[in-house]
Amino acid sequence: MALDQELATLLGPKGWLTDDLESYQTDWLKMHAHRPLGVARPANTAEVAEVMRRAHAAGVPVTPQGGNTSLCAGAVPGAAGHIILSLSRMNRIEPVDPLAFSVTVEAGAILASVHKAVEDQNLIFPMHLGAEGSAQIGGLIATNAGGSHALRYGMMQDLVLGLEVVTADGRIWNGLRPLLKDNAGYQLRRLFCGSEGTLGVVTRAALRLYPAPVSRATALLAVQDFETLVRLGAALRRDLGEFISALEFFCDTGLEMLLRNVSGAAYPLTERTPAYALVELSTSAHGIDLSAMLEEALGTALEAGLVVDGAVAANEAQRGTMWHLREEMPEGQRLENAQIKHDISVPVASLGQFIDETIPKLEAILPGVRSNPFGHLGDGNIHFNLSPPSGLSDFGESKAALSLCLYRAAEAAGGSFAAEHGLGRSKITYADQLRSPEERHLMGTLRAAMDPKGILNPGVIVRENPSQE
Repeated sequence: MALDQELATLLGPKGWLTDDLESYQTDWLKMHAHRPLGVARPANTAEVAEVMRRAHAAGVPVTPQGGNTSLCAGAVPGAAGHIILSLSRMNRIEPVDPLAFSVTVEAGAILASVHKAVEDQNLIFPMHLGAEGSAQIGGLIATNAGGSHALRYGMMQDLVLGLEVVTADGRIWNGLRPLLKDNAGYQLRRLFCGSEGTLGVVTRAALRLYPAPVSRATALLAVQDFETLVRLGAALRRDLGEFISALEFFCDTGLEMLLRNVSGAAYPLTERTPAYALVELSTSAHGIDLSAMLEEALGTALEAGLVVDGAVAANEAQRGTMWHLREEMPEGQRLENAQIKHDISVPVASLGQFIDETIPKLEAILPGVRSNPFGHLGDGNIHFNLSPPSGLSDFGESKAALSLCLYRAAEAAGGSFAAEHGLGRSKITYADQLRSPEERHLMGTLRAAMDPKGILNPGVIVRENPSQE
């Protein structure tokens, strides 16, 4: 029996799809689309294991897929005839353990659903990002997602206590131990975080929870330049310490696009400046006046010349207005015209200098190109997105040169050309150019050891033939 017939029999009509596959086979940015053999939608771990066992025996590649929100084409096949393994039906969330501050969920659980599931226990899962209404936990683990609260709570790998994973040949590893400390050998759970479906298929995860905040304080600050922005961030971290739950930034170029293109966006300050900071404090302890703390810290920053204008949100509506500016920054640029998205990181202390020195380099390649750096001030992660010069609809022949210039600058600054979005299949060439042969060889060796046939998401992170590294 042919493999597609085997899988149809195994999974049934809800579990094996061969029609209307556009939403599965096309990546988020609509840069890649290849017709798969079919989409497998298993209902449990045993079915995932059986799909992998049969695909491994047949030598047919498999691309694991969560919410398909990858910005690097890591969740769609790189060629026709592969199997897309969708975890969307495996979305169960087990009862929360309020004593252990943990919850076990299946890989297909939507991030927003996990947020809601833990609310009743006055707990939070502190991962927040723009796609939380569609991103699945398995995909967030596979990409080691970051988000707006990574400064305080860490990346996804820091929020995963244990995993259940199906290997390339269909074996099941049960590492669902909800432990902070487990040094019985290699940290396998961290190995799968950021592997983008190339080392195994995450099927369940034990996640770390935190007490829900009982109060928050949020402020939007206008800053005279990016160098001052960095010094402001450092001052706030010294003055406010562990109460800071988010420390974000954006620029006036992006703000202008947002106000022009996104309905309902409003700027709540009087002064417009080149750079802006969004800071939020939170605590789960009662009796702490966060607003007073924040206002005192901002008063000190004003006296030191670190802030031109600012405001502390007086209520939830004002807080929402401030966060709307940061969260809709990508949408404002998307609605403007064509864009190039970049996800890089640099040492926090170098962020201002990096932006100031890199923008002229980009303008030398394409005069008038509009730079929109925004992102996470607390950890140095910059979404350095570009728009064509005013009046132009695209980047002409400059697109690749602009990206390479930016990536080289990030690496030269001691940073990374891939911060929180991963490599997928769209950044492999840059990885080969910008990272050492030794590093690329180690990754190829690891992948070959875990998946000798190379059937798991070929063409993602490393080339299909590790000898090319």
